[in-house]
Amino acid sequence: MWEFLINPWPWWFSGAAISVTMFALILFGRSFGFSSNLRTLCAIATRRKVRFFDFDWKKETWNLIFLVGAIIGGYLANTYMNHGEAVQISQATITDLAALGFGEPSTSSSGVQPDELYAWENVLTIRGVLILAVAGLLVGFGTRYAGGCTSGHAISGLSDLQLPSLIAVIGFFTGGLIMTHLLYPFIF
Repeated sequence: MWEFLINPWPWWFSGAAISVTMFALILFGRSFGFSSNLRTLCAIATRRKVRFFDFDWKKETWNLIFLVGAIIGGYLANTYMNHGEAVQISQATITDLAALGFGEPSTSSSGVQPDELYAWENVLTIRGVLILAVAGLLVGFGTRYAGGCTSGHAISGLSDLQLPSLIAVIGFFTGGLIMTHLLYPFIF
């Protein structure tokens, strides 16, 4: 049983799990999205002193539990299921990243993100702080402006056949393409 748990699962398992989750959420009249947890946490912290956060946050406790479970699950997966191998990406991607100044993917357990951005010696530079601050601001503003995050719109909104979610997902992909092909080479 342990071998089954710690080895990679088939690709289709995630899709089946997401489908079952979405059917359950639709059945119970709920919608999925991680960014709504930020609003819930702010509602708890401000105690209804700000009108935007004046809602019954206790109805969203299930989503906070999901958030805590995702954090605990990520920790357990990294601690007990990590094989110490970098994420496998294509040679074409490695070549494209090298052209932007990113080195070979790390083979350490922290090799999920590029050291050129997330290693402490790079994060604590003016460029690193600016990149992370601007990216955080854009993601936070974009999530609020779009009425939800990528997971909420792409998984929950599209499952509910919501036109605004389709428009948001098209915007997310368009923004990602612009960032990858136009802005990324300019920044790096």
